[in-house]
This record gives sequence, structure tokens and C-alpha cells, in this order.
Amino acid sequence: MPRAFSELTFTSAVRAHQERMGSAASYAKFIDGGPQQGHLIGPAEQAFIEARDGFYQSTVSETGWPYVQYRGGPAGFLKVLDDRTIGYADFSGNKQYISRGNLDGNDRIALILMDYANQRRLKILGRVDFREGAEAARDLFPDAAEAERAAIIHVAALDWNCPRHITPRFTEAELRPHLNALGRQLAQLQAENDQLKQALARKA
Repeated sequence: MPRAFSELTFTSAVRAHQERMGSAASYAKFIDGGPQQGHLIGPAEQAFIEARDGFYQSTVSETGWPYVQYRGGPAGFLKVLDDRTIGYADFSGNKQYISRGNLDGNDRIALILMDYANQRRLKILGRVDFREGAEAARDLFPDAAEAERAAIIHVAALDWNCPRHITPRFTEAELRPHLNALGRQLAQLQAENDQLKQALARKA
């Protein structure tokens, strides 16, 4: 865990619980001095972020309750704008605007980006501002014709989370090359089976 992320998440209550559970010493190095890390988007993070077709985001309401929502779109709708900023085209949903309204009152946001097939997970903390309107969205995302706005996230910290307990799952696009290969094998076996049947019929 990089220092920037731990500085935001290892509160006094968290550290007290780490002490009780015996893990405080192993995590102390992430908050007690050392160079600042985990606040910049590097090439590996950029490639991962821009390959996603969805992510989970959490905002906090005025009642203090977190609200978690899945945001999706075509691969690439989440873009890296610079090494401290990402953005996405915010498409219209069911018109509840819970996340959008929450961010008016508290601009903090947490994202979890998943790659189930390769058991990878990236967590991002940041603050959001919006550029309203479809035209503003198209300025940043030319393919986002139906977007209501562009959401701009100023990254405060990010962390590659432990892959343990990530159950592999695969999209149709990830499975398609393997399914095509199986289809070709089945077609070949079917052809060979038909040839054998014909040869046996001739001998009968």
C-alpha cells in the first residue's frame, strides 16, 4: 500500500484496530516517513484504467451513509487526462441522481476498478467536479454522444489492492477467442466423424 493512500485511510480508529489485531507494525512503514508514493498515475495504471468498461464508485450522502454505484460504458469511456486526473462520460441512467447529488454536498469519491479475469484490482480516492452538458462531455470524450456531463476526478491516492479472494470471471469478449478455438476443434472433429461414418457405410 503506497503512502498517499494509507495517509487518507489509516485514521486513528483504523490504527487502533490494527494495534488490537497485531498488524500495526507491518503497516507503520506506509505512514511513518519515506517518500510520497501512490498519488500519480503511471503507465501501468493508465493502461489498466483505460481498458475498463465499468467500475464501482462510492459517494457519501448528507446523512453520512455511503452510496455505492456501478458505472459502465464502452471500454475507454474512463480516460486518464494527466498523471493526477481521470474523467469519464457520465451517461444518463434512471434519473435518481443519488451519486450526482451526493457529490454536490461532498466532492469525495472512491473507485474500485476490477479485472476479474486477471485477478487485478485498483482503488482510487479523489475529488470530483463536473462539466455539465453533452457538449462538454464530447469535448473530452468525442464518442460520448449520449452523455449528460463529464465527471473529472482529481486523484488524491491510488492503490493496487491484494488479488487474494478475487474470483475470476470472464466477459464474452475475453472468452470469445477460446470459444472460437473450441468451435473450430468441434467442427474438425465433426468432419472427421462424418468421414468415419461414410467409410464404415461403404464397408457395410
